[in-house]
Amino acid sequence: MSKARLLLCTDMDRTVIPNGLQAEHPLARKWFSEFCRLSQVTLVYVTGRHQKLVKEAIKHYNLPWPGYAITDVGSKISHINHQQQWQPLQIWEDEINKEWHGKSHGELKTLFADITELQLQETSKQNSHKLSYYIALHVKQEDILLQMAQRLNADGVQASLIWSVDEPKGIGLLDVLPRNATKLHAIDFLRQQLNYSLDEVLFAGDSGNDLPVLASAIPSVLVANSTSDVKKTALAQVKQNGTQQALYLATGHNTHMNGNYSAGILEGIAHFHPAFRQQLNEMGVCCEQ
Repeated sequence: MSKARLLLCTDMDRTVIPNGLQAEHPLARKWFSEFCRLSQVTLVYVTGRHQKLVKEAIKHYNLPWPGYAITDVGSKISHINHQQQWQPLQIWEDEINKEWHGKSHGELKTLFADITELQLQETSKQNSHKLSYYIALHVKQEDILLQMAQRLNADGVQASLIWSVDEPKGIGLLDVLPRNATKLHAIDFLRQQLNYSLDEVLFAGDSGNDLPVLASAIPSVLVANSTSDVKKTALAQVKQNGTQQALYLATGHNTHMNGNYSAGILEGIAHFHPAFRQQLNEMGVCCEQ
């Protein structure tokens, strides 16, 4: 039995969840679930969804239960025990709360009340450390983001503005978070808390709000169903950051699957973690050397 271990962090929508336009390989999710049952694997969902929507997705798509969940675009981290009970990591909330500079969610919302292009998302998609808006895709989001950043800086708030697109609904999504309440910082925080080295971690993603992780030193796979714009941006950012070796673009060529969704995750595991290739081959994934 291999002594290798893996902290497997994956986005949900259009990464492990096959809810994009491209086809899912018929066996990929089954093989992914089998792999996640290995004792050496700790699964972490990293998602913009909140807890209720994560639970619904696990049930609806028959996904494996994770050991941890980084939800609300990085603003919450929870441990999930064997009874499927969620236990928030208070140490993470204490860490990111400093960056709100004493401002409440409501006080931050008033900063942007006059920006008519911003439409507040539903109450269920807000939390104490996440202020979320919809923006029409025809709006110049760069101008809006600049205006918002200037107001936050003037108030001494250290924030991250995370832009992404809900492709099926055709709408832009904008999250205002404490500066370090991002997927990247949350993954790295959890990695350190659990005492994993960088080469024992893999992240999988597909969209714009995954780019900070995809372009970082964390080994990452961009699933094949990602848009050409995200692929182009990811490649440009890793080149700029000097982290080209930490990013792998799934194609399907190395596993005889299509590289979409969980097939892309398995392909990334085979690429970055060859110690697991034997288990993957025994499942039927057929990894090439």
